[in-house]
Amino acid sequence: MKMMGEKGQEIREISVVIPVYNEEENLLELHRELASALEKLGNEVSREIIYIDDGSSDGSSGILKEIHTQDPCVKVIRFRKNYGQTAAIAAGFDMATGKVIITMDADRQNNPADIPKLIDKIHEGYDVVSGWRKDRKDPFLNRRLPSIIANGLISLITGVHLHDYGCTLKAYRSEIVKNIHLYGEMHRFIPAIASWLGVSIAEVPVKHRPRMAGKSKYGISRTIRVILDLITVKFLLSFSTRPIQFFGILGVVSGGVGFLIGLYLTIIRYIYHRGIGGRPLLMLAVLLIFIGVQFVSMGLLGELMARTYHETQGKPIYWIRETYEERDREDPEKRAR
Repeated sequence: MKMMGEKGQEIREISVVIPVYNEEENLLELHRELASALEKLGNEVSREIIYIDDGSSDGSSGILKEIHTQDPCVKVIRFRKNYGQTAAIAAGFDMATGKVIITMDADRQNNPADIPKLIDKIHEGYDVVSGWRKDRKDPFLNRRLPSIIANGLISLITGVHLHDYGCTLKAYRSEIVKNIHLYGEMHRFIPAIASWLGVSIAEVPVKHRPRMAGKSKYGISRTIRVILDLITVKFLLSFSTRPIQFFGILGVVSGGVGFLIGLYLTIIRYIYHRGIGGRPLLMLAVLLIFIGVQFVSMGLLGELMARTYHETQGKPIYWIRETYEERDREDPEKRAR
């Protein structure tokens, strides 16, 4: 397989990032399948496999050491404790040196043979390629149904429409993910977060296999954390550089309703000469006005914090894909290169 990147530049470096947590029964077979799949890419393509041991309490760390001694392409990161899949993927991104970074699970439900499919899409010019477990081998009620609902909700809220946000098998251009800071449970939202950079995103169907060994690490308790992170992602995508437009709208609406109620009560008091001291509407008007002031104040404080963050961290508020300059117009052959 000849690996070509954007503008005809040949891609020669691939990194595969795999978080591992108590998967001792799957690791040897996973690595055998993965090594076989990567060999088919050709000898001219350099590759590295990065396993992140996320505080495993079984024999996973020993097996990873054994794999490392036998395969020079393997790097192993061992966490001091279990920090979660997002932290493990972030560590893999930090250590990866490849131009294209592939992520996948260690439970062997992702098939390494699908990696070339993702890379082919990268060759077409996409920045992020997400796997879609179209024929998912999981129980319907407690796994697939919640996933269908979650994927629809995430797509609706973020505006990035994917069938399967939960599929770990994805491919990224390294310059994209190395500019994304992950925390919480945000690894599943990487395509949505990356959309802020103006990336092109594709989705390809991939095989999904039933779990043959080990136990699933996912439970219904994750749902609440995912929902909270989804709210965070939506705020970051829409209002991270203009929080006043979020809190300010709430403040204006709340304060405006309170003012109108107060105006109504004022008319009753001074034109119709009726008492308003015991009316619940009076308390509601005062409460809404105070809430409105608080929301506007929060928006202004958010603006100051956003400005401080972007200026002190040097974080840009835009990302440039490419630039055409005057000298490029004069030299078409150079521009083509």
